[in-house]
Amino acid sequence: MPKRKAPPPASDGTVRVTPPVDKDAFLHSKPISLRVLGDYLDLSPATISLVLNNAPGVRSIPQETRDRVLAAAKKFDYRPSFYARSLRRKQSFSVGVLVPELSDGYSVLIMDGIEEVLMEEGYFYLAASHRRKADLIEEYPRLLMDRSVEGFIAIDTALQHSLPIPVVAVASHRKIDGVTNIALDHRRAAELAMRHLYQLGHRQIAFMRGQTFSSDSDDRWKNLMTVSRELGIQVHPELVVQLELNLSSPELGYPVAQHLIQQKRPFTALVSFNDIAAIGAMRGFRDHNLRVPEDISVVGFDDIQGAAYHNPSLTTIRQPLRYMGTTAAKILLARLRAEKEDPGHVAIAPELIIRESTLPPNPKRMIRHA
Repeated sequence: MPKRKAPPPASDGTVRVTPPVDKDAFLHSKPISLRVLGDYLDLSPATISLVLNNAPGVRSIPQETRDRVLAAAKKFDYRPSFYARSLRRKQSFSVGVLVPELSDGYSVLIMDGIEEVLMEEGYFYLAASHRRKADLIEEYPRLLMDRSVEGFIAIDTALQHSLPIPVVAVASHRKIDGVTNIALDHRRAAELAMRHLYQLGHRQIAFMRGQTFSSDSDDRWKNLMTVSRELGIQVHPELVVQLELNLSSPELGYPVAQHLIQQKRPFTALVSFNDIAAIGAMRGFRDHNLRVPEDISVVGFDDIQGAAYHNPSLTTIRQPLRYMGTTAAKILLARLRAEKEDPGHVAIAPELIIRESTLPPNPKRMIRHA
């Protein structure tokens, strides 16, 4: 606060009295800085900075003083300068997130977990949706690095090479230097799905194979085939549908039902690549007068939010998607702070969630071609 000087005497010898300065009004009338806030509170800018940034040395400051600083900062809407903090620490406190789509149920849950951790740690993220276009997957990391992101989290994104900053990839199995992969244990997931159907009595099982551009597709398929062989379940080419469309809606799986029904080989169950496609296929079966699960059992993957609320509710292999997001963010921040070396690969345990879409096969209702 500026010190007021005593007013000079008037020519007739009288002294003019200046009204006292309203300190609050004075602060509201000008930009608030650490120095101005310090003058107002009669504290040093360093003390105020320690409190507002919750720095390690803040514990040495009396709680009453901390409360005064926080109350004044709130009263005058003071926020520490992000750019000043970035320059001081040589950090941007931002990370990039690469994602196929921002709105699909799979990515939303992962991003919820990422956001939770970053907010707690004073970071924010810049998200880029590449729609699985190879040129954008290549270009977006460069654009985000131009905006000084410190690291990347890639969700179901087929990265082709290493980057000059730390990267954590969710649902990726490609070994790339500097990239930490966080992925479901697909061997265990395949065991849970196939053994569940096997124990119910299913032997004639159809499959939806994931799109070739999906990071999980190959590993999920290979493990399903391995477990099927171990159980003695023969996989017939006519009962394998390769998904190709780049869709994140039930429309992806809807035509699968008709395709399978038109084949000459009977089946009693369907293992879907993901929940979205499973929900679409279930509607397709219904539109062909087939009931789930009385006529055909369906198993999904992921356990998205809508899986439990569909009618019938979907039996599925749960990926703890939100947990995968929090794990990705924690690992990335630990790497940025040099608290942890790149672990290379982190396997996430799946869980079988049994709901209403699976039952033992009904021998009187074998599903044949239309």
